[in-house]
Formats: sequence, structure tokens, C-alpha cells
Amino acid sequence: MIRRLLPAVLVLALAGCGFQLRERISVPTQFGAVRVVSVDRYSPLAESLAQSLERGGATVARDGQEGAVLDILAEQWGDTPISVDALGRSQEYSLRYAVIFELRRADGAVIVPRQTIELARDYVANPVNSIGTEGEREILARELRREMAASVLRRIDAVFKSGVAVDGLEPVPQPAITPSPADEAAGNGG
Repeated sequence: MIRRLLPAVLVLALAGCGFQLRERISVPTQFGAVRVVSVDRYSPLAESLAQSLERGGATVARDGQEGAVLDILAEQWGDTPISVDALGRSQEYSLRYAVIFELRRADGAVIVPRQTIELARDYVANPVNSIGTEGEREILARELRREMAASVLRRIDAVFKSGVAVDGLEPVPQPAITPSPADEAAGNGG
């Protein structure tokens, strides 16, 4: 009896607290192809953004092609100690990832003005036994890159969903990006 009631109670509790899934992210297609440019030619973030745009139905311009430009102006990583042990050795760190970007039309007119997004995750690093610490940091870095790509697209989407004309472009309903299974598992797509 309890097994049958538990799912119903959970659904009612979620509905009552105001929980709702994120809406799908719209891909702005009214200005044609989008070229993702980064200061780092081999940026994993730029590649992830290009793949997300393609999944959403946008045409991604490759080298030499004209189109709007999603410009990743800066990517910066940093580790900040946030706790120390009795001997003054760092035990816990905050991994920070900051990105500055803007979206411009092919003619250079700014569509989404320069913005900064910063994400952070904390992790424990035992100063005596550091086995696994680098692996944990790399996993967090991959997770932060996925979250950053979703955050950049959400910022662009917010501009187009705001209902305000952006430099002569009227926001219109666009195809939605379907989150990848990895984004869904990480909680980024819905």
C-alpha cells in the first residue's frame, strides 16, 4: 500500500513546492549561420557550444564561412584554497571557471553584449594522501565546461525570449536545443 502511495505523494509534493523543469533553450536562427570563435583555437568549450548549436538546428559556420559570431573572449581557471588543516596545509579548494563572451552579427553589430559567467565547485584535497585528487579535479573541470556551455546558451536564449528587439532583430520562437544525455545526467538540460 505504501509503495503505491509514495510516488503519488512525491509528485504532489513536487507540484506543491513550485518545482518545474527548465524550458528548452531556443537557438537564434534569424541571422543565419553561427561561427564559434575562441581565443584558444582548441577550446573544449567552443567545440561544446558548436555541437550544442548544431543539435538545436542552427547552422554552424566553419573556418572561412561568414555568419554571426559567438566570440569566447576569455576563459580563466583558478583554484582557491578555502580551508586549511592544523599545520596550515590546504585541504579544500574552490575550482573557479570564468568566461567572457558576446554574440555579434556577421556585420559586427552586437546582438548579445559582452557578458561574464563564473561557475565554481568545491573539492577536498587531502594534503597527506593526494591519490585521486587530480582525477577529481579533472572530472569537476569537465562538468564545469558542460555547465558553462549550457549557461552561455541560456544567456543568449534569455535575450531572444525577453521580447525586446535586439539591434533590429525581433525575437521570434526558435527550435529548441535537445540536451544531450550527459547534460541530462548532470542536471543541465531539464
